[in-house]
Amino acid sequence: MSRFTGVSGVRTHDRHHDAPGLPIVLVHGLAVSHRYLMPAATALARLGHPVLVPDLPGFGRSGKPGDAWDVERHARHLGRWLDALGVDRACLAGHSFGAEVVARLAIRRPALAAALVLAAPTSDPVARSRTGLARRFLIDMLVEAPGQAPMIAWDVAVARPWRVLATVGHSVRNAIEDDLPHLPVRPLVLGGSLDPIAPLRWRASVATRTGGVAVTIPGAAHNVMTTSGRRAANVISAHLAHGERVERQSCKRATPPGYSSSASC
Repeated sequence: MSRFTGVSGVRTHDRHHDAPGLPIVLVHGLAVSHRYLMPAATALARLGHPVLVPDLPGFGRSGKPGDAWDVERHARHLGRWLDALGVDRACLAGHSFGAEVVARLAIRRPALAAALVLAAPTSDPVARSRTGLARRFLIDMLVEAPGQAPMIAWDVAVARPWRVLATVGHSVRNAIEDDLPHLPVRPLVLGGSLDPIAPLRWRASVATRTGGVAVTIPGAAHNVMTTSGRRAANVISAHLAHGERVERQSCKRATPPGYSSSASC
């Protein structure tokens, strides 16, 4: 279902599926919208997870500020949006530029980040420039499923090319590796085997720096949440289930004799 929520004067759109459990918040990358994340969102909903998929300000059906926001502003807005919805703990799952946003939000609001997924996180320091990202994007287009092109073109037109280009500038100026050591939870680092934008070497480095786990989906390129939505959802669901088992085991070990453990420990 779609809804609109007013947050700090910005009409913020999201698609959502309500269910018991920890909400999974899927955050899109630059130039696009919630639409390309729907394959993963739908698969997660079918697995029984509550899912929220917002459009960041300036993109999709959300309000269009007069300037392009950087990572910090998007992270703060995302946090306020979750506050407005009454969400105090969530799995924050960002794809591409969205991974930069959720990483920053997790640092600013550690109590909010029950779990973290960095899917195809940008940007690899080796190609951290407008030219470098553009070159990798063109290579990615050669290995992506061609049916995505009309959707991406439409989302770029809605956001306006100037905003997309400005957001690319914000991304290349944001050194995500400076945020990685401060993440409050160990992330799942997800990506496709064919991804030239966030290649395996870079994703492995992200996992090493954070103590996280890297999972590669064979045959997928950068838009792994679109073309391999079901497989990505299965990996995310398994990661959350493992985290819940670890948390419960830790609670049992930490419970003194004579006391009962709590599921919310």
